[in-house]
Amino acid sequence: MSERPGPERSLDELAAELYANLKGIALSIVQGQRGARLVEPTELVHEAYLNLAGMQSFAEMRRPDFLALAATVIRNLLVDLARRQQRAKRGGGWQRVTLRDVDEVGGGDPLDVLALDEALTRLGKEDERLTRIVELRFFGGLTRDEIATLLEIPSRTVGREWALARAWLRRELSRT
Repeated sequence: MSERPGPERSLDELAAELYANLKGIALSIVQGQRGARLVEPTELVHEAYLNLAGMQSFAEMRRPDFLALAATVIRNLLVDLARRQQRAKRGGGWQRVTLRDVDEVGGGDPLDVLALDEALTRLGKEDERLTRIVELRFFGGLTRDEIATLLEIPSRTVGREWALARAWLRRELSRT
């Protein structure tokens, strides 16, 4: 994929080029779910596509920008699905909806989607950039260099802040 698509580029063309990336991200996110899956990776990618389709023009969007937008959409979809399941099961046999990314945030323990979202919201009140780095890395699958380019900060800063955000999240999530 070129760094800057041509003016005739549509969402369909952009998504087709990045489908494997998005599916890999979705797969890594839903693999850690206990019990029945909240959503299958293919469904998550397709839902994200449907949400993205109504948002904006993608003609001039760069790959990291598209993945950043997709990361936000995927996070929101997972949180909405978890909330719906929680409401549906409230009052009887509620089961925690989890996801896991052993090397990234949770340190090997399954993570609750809603607890992660709440923690990221709290982190956002303290440091918006740390929250954005987590969202881009965890939900968007962007590399450190892609995040650095997108946020216009040095790659080393992204690395330091990613480590800080992971430590902060581990501490916060261990309290729940």
